[in-house]
Amino acid sequence: MTRIAAALLAVLLAAAPLGSAAAQDRERPPPLRREEDRQLERPQVSMGQAVQRASAGRPGRFLGASNRGDTIVVRWEYPGGRVADIMVDARTGRVVGER
Repeated sequence: MTRIAAALLAVLLAAAPLGSAAAQDRERPPPLRREEDRQLERPQVSMGQAVQRASAGRPGRFLGASNRGDTIVVRWEYPGGRVADIMVDARTGRVVGER
């Protein structure tokens, strides 16, 4: 009987730190994320949505589009033949410029 009690006590003592460590892991707050990680989680505008935003209210026709990181460039031909590049922010969908 003494052997069983001693073995049971040894098992309980050995398991106690594991249970405490597991509880500490659950209570620990998540690590802070870097700014780059947060930017990756932001929603991105699709190429089609960028073309729709760039063409809204503009006469002419769509020639092409390319993704350049944080900017989507939409190539647009106005009536009369003038060609322009319309820059759309890839994260917000806002038209940020034209050249």
